[in-house]
Amino acid sequence: MPRLEEICSNLLDRFQEAKEQGWQGEVAAIEASIAAAEQKLATMRDLAARHRTVHLGMPDFRTSAGRLTETQDGD
Repeated sequence: MPRLEEICSNLLDRFQEAKEQGWQGEVAAIEASIAAAEQKLATMRDLAARHRTVHLGMPDFRTSAGRLTETQDGD
């Protein structure tokens, strides 16, 4: 996401410059790009918030495979 945030920031700078220079066509095009980038960023943030990594640990297959010895079993 840092790259997309950088792109949004750059677009805002370009938008301000285009307004100052009176480049109306550029202003309209940059506005569309800003809207698309902000929508994509919001989607990415939403997905990141919903999909968290959960550590489940390593399963111990020795018991299900019948490979416990008496010393491992505690007997």
